[in-house]
Amino acid sequence: MEYDAKRALELLRLGTERPTAELRPGQEDAIRQVIAGGPRVLVVQKTGWGKSFIYLIAIKLLRDAGLGPALLISPLLALMRNQVAAAERMGLKAATIHSDNRDAWTSIEHDLKSGSVDVLLVHPKRLANARFVAEVLSDIAARISLLVIDEAHCISDWGHDFVPEYRLIERIADTLPGNLRLLATTATANNRVMADLRNVLGPRLAVQRGDLNRPSLALQTIRLGSQAERLAWLAEQLPRLAGSGIVYALTVRDANRISAWLRTQGIAVAAYTGESGEARPELEQALLANRVKALIATTALGMGFDKPDLAFVIHFQAPASVVHYYQQVGRAGRALAGAYGVLLAGDEDTDITGFFIDSAFPGKAEVRMVLDALERHPSGLSLRELEGEVNLSSGRIEKTVSLLALESPAPIVKQGAKWQLTAARLGNGFWERAERLTAVRRTEQAQMVPSFAERLATALQLPFAHVLTLSEQRPEQKTMANSAQQARNLDGALSVSGSVRAGPVLLVDDMVDSRWTLTVAAWLLRTHGSGPVLPLALALTGHD
Repeated sequence: MEYDAKRALELLRLGTERPTAELRPGQEDAIRQVIAGGPRVLVVQKTGWGKSFIYLIAIKLLRDAGLGPALLISPLLALMRNQVAAAERMGLKAATIHSDNRDAWTSIEHDLKSGSVDVLLVHPKRLANARFVAEVLSDIAARISLLVIDEAHCISDWGHDFVPEYRLIERIADTLPGNLRLLATTATANNRVMADLRNVLGPRLAVQRGDLNRPSLALQTIRLGSQAERLAWLAEQLPRLAGSGIVYALTVRDANRISAWLRTQGIAVAAYTGESGEARPELEQALLANRVKALIATTALGMGFDKPDLAFVIHFQAPASVVHYYQQVGRAGRALAGAYGVLLAGDEDTDITGFFIDSAFPGKAEVRMVLDALERHPSGLSLRELEGEVNLSSGRIEKTVSLLALESPAPIVKQGAKWQLTAARLGNGFWERAERLTAVRRTEQAQMVPSFAERLATALQLPFAHVLTLSEQRPEQKTMANSAQQARNLDGALSVSGSVRAGPVLLVDDMVDSRWTLTVAAWLLRTHGSGPVLPLALALTGHD
């Protein structure tokens, strides 16, 4: 099929509502590849670059040529709402099937059968729904002209606990006709994720990878250990920031707490979490229209939210990995000359993300309890009935059965509302994968807010030695009112562990106040055999 450049440009301008918009070279190349067919295409481009217009324009061109509908798999409802609006501006009839629009399922399925739907957007959870697969997907499978996998990094093991149903895409990809057009898009693909995607989507994968740098974003990390300090910082700084933005928290409780506190300070904010339910579209619209200064959000407001003029993203706690951080901070500054990303690192960060890592997979005792309960009831048990049989929370039960059901072959299956055992047994692969992913996530967790000195040494190709340790916790130097108190405050607080290299030393501190810390540290290094000590500080704070 030939690519129509004039029509593609017309569609872009309709979709963006910008009469002077131009296709980027990468966009045009990807559309050409998709239209022509051939190798599966993976587009890795930064947030806000315009990946969605690649598939929306391609779908419209394919439909205009008389080909069948497209299937778009997307993980977040906010993204679906944005894409439906853009698709309709381009003359596409888009439909979504998800848990929030059950009343419309019958009419949507009728339109699919009649061929009037151009693109069907579904959450990957639909792929695990037997009714959807049997009555909807099987009916249009032979007519699908393009399969789009948005936020494709979720296919990777990184996304296993975020959207575990993405694992089903691997089985779908293996059974698809070799000539079916497939486009995957993401803004996040480190080397590990890229390897996972090649394994799932196949080695004949045409990868278009752009510069993921975001020059408009100014990033800063501020370590404020206690939540009280961070709450005070937010109350003071939010009103000073131009525009509106997002404040991310790791838990629903913290999101609600931050939101309640800021409202008492007269700041217009609202909490956006997995518990917001039907209020989500209204909250998103309030931020889009700048009726709130910020949404205080969990990861429920993540990849799928698009506000080009979002002025800031603040993290109340450090996310679990650099991948999470890039996805979230990338919401800001898409169409602004300058925007801010501020990470407020706290004392509880590692404990919270560590809990999420450790609880991502059910333990062997939890799995055994669920399987034993189902074995005692051959006719099956609903989730509510399982609660009466096993001493686990409803959330742990639901996670356990959903992950077990995704195994191949699966040891359990859902029949109607009840879960039943199958003849298959849970293999060791389940536990091996859980152990491997837990180890990977621990490694990636350790990459968040790492030592600046170690990264500086790597960049300068210098040896790094972590020989200075804090042997006793003391008050911050800025709380000491004079030099004598500052010097006494450090007496015995630092010690040297391990061997000190001979020769000159570059001594790095992120922030200095009295300068006594650098002085004492340098003295310790010299007395343990180092050469001249060259101090380097990134910032100065204190009474002056």
